[in-house]
Amino acid sequence: MALTLRTLTADDLPEFQRVVNSAFLFDSVEDQLERWRDIFEPERHHGVFDGDELIGGGGIQSREITVPGAGPRPVAAVTSVGVKPGHRRRGVLTRVMRAQLHGLHEEGREAVAALWASEAAIYPRFGYGLAAEFARLEVPSGAKFRPGVSVGGERVREVSRDEAMPVMKAVYEAIRPSRTGWLSRVDGNWNHQFADTERDREGLTAFRYVLHPQGYAVYRVKADWQERGPRNELHVKEIAARTDEAYAAIYRYLLDVDMVGELKFFTASDDPVVHLLEDPRLALRSRSDSLWVRVVDVDRALTQRRYASDVDAVLEVSDEFCPWNAGRWRFTVKDGEATVQRVDDDADVVLDVQALGAAYLGGTRLTSMARAQRVREVTEGVVNALSHAFSGDRDPHCPEVF
Repeated sequence: MALTLRTLTADDLPEFQRVVNSAFLFDSVEDQLERWRDIFEPERHHGVFDGDELIGGGGIQSREITVPGAGPRPVAAVTSVGVKPGHRRRGVLTRVMRAQLHGLHEEGREAVAALWASEAAIYPRFGYGLAAEFARLEVPSGAKFRPGVSVGGERVREVSRDEAMPVMKAVYEAIRPSRTGWLSRVDGNWNHQFADTERDREGLTAFRYVLHPQGYAVYRVKADWQERGPRNELHVKEIAARTDEAYAAIYRYLLDVDMVGELKFFTASDDPVVHLLEDPRLALRSRSDSLWVRVVDVDRALTQRRYASDVDAVLEVSDEFCPWNAGRWRFTVKDGEATVQRVDDDADVVLDVQALGAAYLGGTRLTSMARAQRVREVTEGVVNALSHAFSGDRDPHCPEVF
């Protein structure tokens, strides 16, 4: 039977949840349905059907992402993409990706899409580039800060979820415009990120909430009681602070929690804690991919962020999946602001749309992409100039999986 694709409705949510959970090999839990409903935008979700059977689909959350130098901008946050076991290799994912990206272009909506990839080999073929990484951080409890680090005199304390949430939301909103890669959050996003059922805990404790007058942290504990004494693991969910001093004070508090052997945190790849420590080698770090970014419309996307230096270059872009991006574009930056125009001039640089997506948040250097043969320089020195222009003040980081 021929496959069909259509936009979902609110009534499709229960079956859509079951299909996505099945695709990710999770059990469906009915009490999680309302949590999904809070962030489910049916008009932005597509389902693929084999007859009357929903066999796969994917959706978009309407959110903002902070881009270098320009603060929050709209992003199509792609989510819940999955294909039911037994129906793979039938083109289901391709149909969903085409419906999303072609729809964004035709409707003139978000110029950029972003996602977390369940498998890193899947999404490059749809034009997504690796734009951000996170660090798996492990620091032994009690690790000392170097002399001179200020943590101020403000008290850090543990409070209830009800007391913490209003403060957390205020702090997050105050700082996200300056944090590249951070997303906007409505109440449904907050509830989803800090869901605390037994299934969410995965064998760890309930969330603990830590407040500082200028910041917050949320963590769980994994029990590990050994013969020589407790070596519990403190698993940080999120740290946010308005000031560097507050950030250090919160870290100091977490490193000094009693009966803990080690702190673990999926954090930004340039988290400053390694430079706070007296012995930087105590901070073990490994990196992995986080955000993948897709440039939907080259001209609209590249003008939505600011740049570190002036540049004038003709980019020859290849994009098989979204052919309206293919061709030559004059990319000119003056005083941080870009203009982008389609031209017939000779190219200075040849690259694919994945490379543009990877560089978009300033976390992946175009010089690195050139060394990986994803970018080809035609005019000497232009790749270096472009790479510098695209660079940001800090590594991009998305503190949540969506």
